Amino acid sequence: MRNLSRFLLAVAVALLSASAWAQPSNAEQQQKRSVDQPGNNAPVWREVRKEGSQENYTSIKGRETNVLVQSAGNTWRQIRNGPVTFYGGWLVVLVLLVILAFYFTFGPVKLHGKPTGRLLQRFSSLDQIVHWSVAISFSILGLSGLLMLFGKHVLLPIIGYTLFAWLTALGKNLHNFVAPVFIVSVIAMFVLYVRHNLPKLYDIKFLLGAFAVMAQGKHIPSGKFNGGEKVWFWGGVVVLSVVVTWSGLILLFPNFDQTRAVMQQAWIVHAIAALIYIAISFGHIYLGTIGLEGSYQAMRTGQVDETWAKEHHQYWYDEVKSSQGASPTGGAVPAGAPHMKEKS
Repeated sequence: MRNLSRFLLAVAVALLSASAWAQPSNAEQQQKRSVDQPGNNAPVWREVRKEGSQENYTSIKGRETNVLVQSAGNTWRQIRNGPVTFYGGWLVVLVLLVILAFYFTFGPVKLHGKPTGRLLQRFSSLDQIVHWSVAISFSILGLSGLLMLFGKHVLLPIIGYTLFAWLTALGKNLHNFVAPVFIVSVIAMFVLYVRHNLPKLYDIKFLLGAFAVMAQGKHIPSGKFNGGEKVWFWGGVVVLSVVVTWSGLILLFPNFDQTRAVMQQAWIVHAIAALIYIAISFGHIYLGTIGLEGSYQAMRTGQVDETWAKEHHQYWYDEVKSSQGASPTGGAVPAGAPHMKEKS
């Protein structure tokens, strides 16, 4: 019985060896392929990609010029067209749907009291310039990034190849050249706004009652910036800006001599952080425009009505009013000077 087992094993090994010898080599396959399918060099590239094969040679010298095929590129493509596009796309869509549902259910937050007509200076001209520089550059980067990531799935079937190619080329150049403006503007915003965004204990109370503030107009006192705005500042303007800036610079300047693997990893980090950044920004844009009555005026003109200040940022309002020699419009007035009467 043992001899029979050995015999069968020897036959099996012989058959496998014969099969292996019968299999044509890559060179033979390529020679036959060049006749049957001219231009199809699959066997050659299969040999190049084979793990453990000898290092290839190129006449151009460089860090990765001898890597003719980088197999990790296919993995990156699968991640890009798979989970990043799928989950990132649904994240953006769902956040928009939630905001729309919230608006049509509860409507914008209205003022409880009547405007007094007396204005407080909330932002300086420099504050406004820096804010709008960040806002406009961020919008251009966000729209161009969404176009390049989702355009072939959404726009290409509608507008066709010619117009889509023109739009994506424009989007790519805008993305590359507007990015430095965004970086400089964010740094300036951090310097200008950081002292007003330091966390305070009363911010916790605001965050716990944020839904009641937005849905029911509940009054919770806060400083110049409330708890929600501080979360946006530190989480978005600071942390996410650092992530997209660092990963973006790796992609923007390949002459730093980083490898393709590093650039592929940087792209994944950049795309995920940017999609989260865009999704969160929808909430900030909503509250800064149609979601909160009077908030857009604050950044457009730099001034807000006293009623708005008292109802949304009472601690800041009290601080401004108690400032020595400060008038409601921000100018100095003599002690004991009469103030404008409130409008009925």
